[in-house]
Amino acid sequence: MQSIAARFFGLVFVAGLGAFAQQPFTIAPPPQAPAQQAPPTDPQLVQELEKRQHISDATRFQLIQSLNAEFVRVRKILPVGDKSITLSPEGEIKPTDGRLHQLAMAYGAACHVGDRVKITSMAFKDKAVYLEINGGPKKKSKWYDHISVGVGGGGGMVGSPDPNQAQPTGAALTLEFKNHVPEMTIGELKQLLNPVFDFSVKSAAEVYVETLPPKVKDAITKHEVLVGMNREMVIMARERPTQKVREKDDKGEEYEEWIYGAPPKDVTFIRFKGDEVSQVKTMKVAGEMVVKTEKEVDVKDGVASLVADSSKPNANANPTETGAPDGDQDKSAQQKPSQKPTLRRAGEEPDPAVAPSLSTSTIPATSQRKQEPEWGTSEQPPQQNQQRPPKE
Repeated sequence: MQSIAARFFGLVFVAGLGAFAQQPFTIAPPPQAPAQQAPPTDPQLVQELEKRQHISDATRFQLIQSLNAEFVRVRKILPVGDKSITLSPEGEIKPTDGRLHQLAMAYGAACHVGDRVKITSMAFKDKAVYLEINGGPKKKSKWYDHISVGVGGGGGMVGSPDPNQAQPTGAALTLEFKNHVPEMTIGELKQLLNPVFDFSVKSAAEVYVETLPPKVKDAITKHEVLVGMNREMVIMARERPTQKVREKDDKGEEYEEWIYGAPPKDVTFIRFKGDEVSQVKTMKVAGEMVVKTEKEVDVKDGVASLVADSSKPNANANPTETGAPDGDQDKSAQQKPSQKPTLRRAGEEPDPAVAPSLSTSTIPATSQRKQEPEWGTSEQPPQQNQQRPPKE
């Protein structure tokens, strides 16, 4: 009876294992970071962009400079090596989220939702804006990998390419328009890319502006240029100029002038000497000309500081005999030591065994000194009012 029961329970156990094996076994995908839902694209902006003219070369350069090498966070999972992801101005993304997840599981993910990525390349086409992240979807290779050297029909590659190095590491996104790429600002382009990229991360320019003094930061925010700024600060405040002129001043010194605006609007001429703004001249529409030459910002080793305004008189300053105000005398008095330097400790008396040093008061005057005979003679030297006897 025991052997029959054992066989029965054995058959039941084997049947249970077989039923368990027939059930599908799936691996759950790793949990993803919660994605921040992007606000919908403004339909008025889309309609306004359709009415604008084709984008100019100057605007292309400005947009590339603003977005290239910037760090953003992604709202979608992007498969590695894929360049078929498209985005419309209305915010429609192709392929869908499910298809993107399948491609990432099959070929690998260049980035997951919430990851921080870098925009490594940006290009403008006739009807699209093409962006690459983390190196792009193409395989990377060197120019010498395509060269072979041989003699008599036989040869080989110059270098042995690394198969791991040639693999793609990133992905690409294409923003497609219906007719053409219109004129737009950096803020409008970021709003169109907002369904995929989260630009809430501070850019390198924003981080740099926060390190500047409040006056310089406020000027850059208001698109104003101060005398003493360098070229990088001027580009942050006014973007790159559409026209540059190089000439010489009355003293023969070379300078470069950046021109912003055109009539009938205000025209601003920013003059550089080296890497520093030396003059800001603005021609108003009414015919008034405003010229600034007094230095306001001092940039040394990349650190900006405000220049003290010496043109304003100090109300508390009283002229002295030397012509310096009391404030300068106080600073010089603070820089001078309060007492003469000495090697004695505090409260230590001078050593009486050491003779005091001679002072100028103990040295007799020249007229009171005793006249000594000249060397080699026994005669006394003549006095100052006496004349020497003529030699025979």
